[in-house]
Amino acid sequence: MKQFFTNTLTLALALALVSTAANAQQFSKRKQYNSVGVSLNAMNYFGDIVPKTSIPSLRFAATRPNIGINATHRFTPRISARVALAYGRITGEDSKAADRNDADARFRYHRNMNFRNDILEASAVGVFDLIANRNNYIKRPDFVPYVFAGVAVFHHNPKGLVGGANSPTQTHLVGQEGEYINLQPLQTEGQSYSLTQVSIPFGGGVRYKLNKSFDIGLEIGWRKTFTDYLDDVSGVYVDQTKLTSDAAKYFGGGITRTGDGDYPNFNAPGEMRGKGNEKDWYIVTGLNLNYILAPRVKSPKFR
Repeated sequence: MKQFFTNTLTLALALALVSTAANAQQFSKRKQYNSVGVSLNAMNYFGDIVPKTSIPSLRFAATRPNIGINATHRFTPRISARVALAYGRITGEDSKAADRNDADARFRYHRNMNFRNDILEASAVGVFDLIANRNNYIKRPDFVPYVFAGVAVFHHNPKGLVGGANSPTQTHLVGQEGEYINLQPLQTEGQSYSLTQVSIPFGGGVRYKLNKSFDIGLEIGWRKTFTDYLDDVSGVYVDQTKLTSDAAKYFGGGITRTGDGDYPNFNAPGEMRGKGNEKDWYIVTGLNLNYILAPRVKSPKFR
């Protein structure tokens, strides 16, 4: 699966370079145009709190909404640039995602971690249309598949729920039942990480012409991040004496959790808490509606 993502990104970049060379001939500025749009999406994540600790594994019941706005400028018959701002949420819960009877998932079931993370993302991508539009926006093709790739900056803030299924009994030491606690300040693994990160967005979609001014599209995009802490889980359990608060011990796994009698010492210092060699991903899938801003046509001057 990793190879698939790598090949997809490489192909998108290669197509963009080839297209740029092929369109070296001037594309009339009168045919260039801008558009603005809104998107309504579904958001998922790949990380440590999923059914299987691999990129293809996700829990569809953990899907949450994502909304966004964007602006696009068409440069050539195939190439456009798009900037976007989006806001959404990802979630995960061991008690629902991990099977205690699965040898590979057992420790994660007993880890009993949960999180939610609200992500605000600003992105800039290049869009390569697989069908060229060599005319103006009115005569654009009715149906256009495309691929895209670029760069994004996002702000995130993982939080953990106090209480819940199979929760520790000492919740009163942490906060109110049902309260969400910011996890990054707790340093549950004795590590610090930034809440502002960079990702590589890439993917593809299809766009359909509704009328001369509106397009509707379906798009799926992966975000390769460079952090393993979207879910606040990455490495190993640490010595509880190194954790500075009851909340850190609660979410770090030091407080005995109900139902752990058949799996003693699963959270001993040095035992695996997360699969630290894998970075987290998130994925955005949804519909977008774009409105084309009709370019101004300058009237010829007669002398």
